[in-house]
Amino acid sequence: MPSQRPLPPGEQFFTPGATGLRQKIERLSAAPLVFLFRLPRWIAPALLVILLLVGFAVQSLWGGLAALVVAAFVAWLAYMSWPSLNVKGRILRVALVTFLLLLVASRFGAF
Repeated sequence: MPSQRPLPPGEQFFTPGATGLRQKIERLSAAPLVFLFRLPRWIAPALLVILLLVGFAVQSLWGGLAALVVAAFVAWLAYMSWPSLNVKGRILRVALVTFLLLLVASRFGAF
């Protein structure tokens, strides 16, 4: 088995001064983020592309579920990176999540 990538250097793993919901979500997300980081770099993007293609191609509940997984993953990463983003980055992430949720809604028959 190839050696695992070391975690990126940084002073803090959690958002400084975070309280309440953000602190709880960061703590719950720590292990999954480390797990994703230690996977080979191509696995997560490849899986997301496959699920997104299924979401686009399959015009049924299954396409909606595949797109919902992608939307949830992107929303989770957007939430985790939110404090470090500028306004342009935040707008881009909101637009992407909105687009994905509209795709999900269309596959579930809302349109």
